[in-house]
Amino acid sequence: MAAASLASFRRAARESVAGLPREFWWLWTSTLVNRLGAFVATFMALYLTLERGYSASFAGLVAALHGLGGVVSSLVAGVMTDRLGRRPTLMAAQASTAVAVAVLGFMEHPVAIALVALVVGMTSNASRPAVQAMMSDIVAPEDRVRAFALNFWAINLGFAVSSTAAGFVAEYSYLAGFLGEAALTLVCAVLVYVKLPESRPERSGTGAGDGAAAEEAVSLRTVLRDKRFMGVVGLSFLISLIFTQGSVGLPVAMGAGGFSAGDYGMVIAVNGVLIVLLQLPVTRFVEHRDPQRLLVVSALLAGYGFGLTAFAGSIGAYALSVCVWTLAEIINAPTQMGLVVRLSPAHGRGRYQGMYTMSWSVAALVAPLMAGYVIDRFGAEWLWGSTAVLGTAAAFGYWALMRRLATGSGTGAGDDGAAAGPPVAAPAGAGADVPVDVTP
Repeated sequence: MAAASLASFRRAARESVAGLPREFWWLWTSTLVNRLGAFVATFMALYLTLERGYSASFAGLVAALHGLGGVVSSLVAGVMTDRLGRRPTLMAAQASTAVAVAVLGFMEHPVAIALVALVVGMTSNASRPAVQAMMSDIVAPEDRVRAFALNFWAINLGFAVSSTAAGFVAEYSYLAGFLGEAALTLVCAVLVYVKLPESRPERSGTGAGDGAAAEEAVSLRTVLRDKRFMGVVGLSFLISLIFTQGSVGLPVAMGAGGFSAGDYGMVIAVNGVLIVLLQLPVTRFVEHRDPQRLLVVSALLAGYGFGLTAFAGSIGAYALSVCVWTLAEIINAPTQMGLVVRLSPAHGRGRYQGMYTMSWSVAALVAPLMAGYVIDRFGAEWLWGSTAVLGTAAAFGYWALMRRLATGSGTGAGDDGAAAGPPVAAPAGAGADVPVDVTP
């Protein structure tokens, strides 16, 4: 019995990684190394409140500035990804992030901390559109959901290791954490330079033909006019506003409750460990099922999973709530990314991914302000109650959006022939295949 189970696991593992190009695996390795050094985003709130003695509101302000930097850089990096290429954008973003993170570790004045955190937010977020566009370029359409799941798995494999280790590093020296992240981010830049070729699709022509005209039509205005895609962006904002509380509201609430940085590190490591263990088998189970139901269920699990935190009073209870919203992440991440790619034209992937990334950046801007204000004024219980409300709203939004996509209504620029991406039909019911990607 045990031998059969082991053989089944090995077969499932081989099928999960088979058929993906070598370039994908170098990009995957770069992602893994980068997340092994994730320190600032995870421990900034604890660093400011416990190490520096600032209030939760100031910690929220700094985190919001970090998010503001991401809002600005998302769109700029998206345009750079399309115009300059994926590879140079990615290298520039990672090299500048390494420098900015190292500098942040030496800042002591509150104004200096806030300003450098803004720069870190700009540089660190600039790599996301390039990574996502490159992954869409080099992976075949039928393998993209699996590839996004594997990339998300790498992010959390690194996070599971780094969050636990960094928790103890923080108790010894926060500066060591900043410098460690800077070093690993620089390794990522070198890896991209040495191993990854440019993947930006070549334009079909330079004349005034229909193909070239369609390619040139992809601009930020095109993205904004694409109503169906902007609906996905809006719902992504609600979901990310919830998930961001895992690195903003949760550590502040646990710190206020008398828990240490090491305690928070162990609790949040549950998130990474579960994703490492469950991401691949769950993705195999859901990748050909109705995305409407998957997105609705994931939104409810996210909202009410964080809502359970209001009743937590021990490390075990906090870990249990993390288990619930982690399942939401496992389901939502590859499903939503697959939808984003299907709605993105090949020559506008940078801009589309930049707009999508901006939804997470805006959430990173709003979430810490929300968490700091609510915790300081009303208490953490009100924060967790608000996540349940947001999860319910997002679930209804996904249900409505996917119904409109199924009937072909509610589309934006794609209706009049602009390069806004292909029509997407939602499957009729559970068990139906995910729509086939026909992006040019």
